[in-house]
Amino acid sequence: MTIQPTLSRLIPLTGAIAAAALLAACGSMSASGPKFSQDSLPESIKVPAGNKVAWETVGMGDITYECRDKANMPGQTEWVFVGPKAVLNDRSGKQVGTYYGPPATWEAQDGSKVTATQLAVAPAGTGNLPYQLVKANPAMGSGALTGVTFIQRVALKGGVAPAAACTATNKGDRQTVKYQADYIFWKAA
Repeated sequence: MTIQPTLSRLIPLTGAIAAAALLAACGSMSASGPKFSQDSLPESIKVPAGNKVAWETVGMGDITYECRDKANMPGQTEWVFVGPKAVLNDRSGKQVGTYYGPPATWEAQDGSKVTATQLAVAPAGTGNLPYQLVKANPAMGSGALTGVTFIQRVALKGGVAPAAACTATNKGDRQTVKYQADYIFWKAA
């Protein structure tokens, strides 16, 4: 008779464990969410076939510009891109790396990092930096960025040169502007 009470306690416990496992499995599926699609992007910045998304990040930070003489145009000035400084977060908002330059460098928390060569840009709307496709150079260190082939800059907000005047009187001044962009890292499929 002692077997009956023990068995009657195990059946609800087994059911609870199975339900918890099922909920955990469903939760992990929804946490991954939809994968990045480049269907709506301009053709010039689409990653070629034979590559797959390896890492999706959201960059948030500043772009620095400096008021300088225009190249080959004596007496004229313009805001010139100096470099970025941003935090890279995963889709849940956790910091996973940084982006800085020059040269443009993406660095993961594990110490791996890549630089890249620009292949193409395309307009991303008034007031926003352009979409960008870059070909990654071989990674330095080993980790998340090892094997990255391409990086796309998409989902842009802000980052264009300051609206303030750039003249001979403020030549050499630097200003930073806020921006946000998704950086999509690709590896060979």
